[in-house]
Amino acid sequence: MGDFPSAVLFACTMNSVRSPMAEGILRFLQGHRIYVDSAGVRGGQVNGFAVAVMDEIGIDIGEYNAKSFDDLEDTSFDMVISLSPEAQHKAVEMTRAMACEVLFWNTFDPTLTEGSRETRLDAFRRVRDELMERISRQFPLGHPAGF
Repeated sequence: MGDFPSAVLFACTMNSVRSPMAEGILRFLQGHRIYVDSAGVRGGQVNGFAVAVMDEIGIDIGEYNAKSFDDLEDTSFDMVISLSPEAQHKAVEMTRAMACEVLFWNTFDPTLTEGSRETRLDAFRRVRDELMERISRQFPLGHPAGF
């Protein structure tokens, strides 16, 4: 797995569900070691269901301001993790002339789930839990990176 990157960008389509959740999780787990940000192909607003399921595990993304790639103040990332096909295309385009690792974690968009409030919350919880698992594997807590 090598050394941890110093700066990670999570990217999805609207920066309203998947990428803010992933950013919140990595900040919670490794924010003292890694600079973390997120963006979308298009900007949106953070989804209330995403805020609710993250709050269930003690991570507050309620004050998060969704942004697009164009709104990024800095693009000096060592790693970009795309969570949707559209974001993957944008990440590859953005990093074409950069020494940056680009990973594609195709992640279900829980906003596509219909049904009761509980059914929809369960879809968001599944995405949250999948992201937690993948992030924990990619950036393990006991990582011997000289810390």
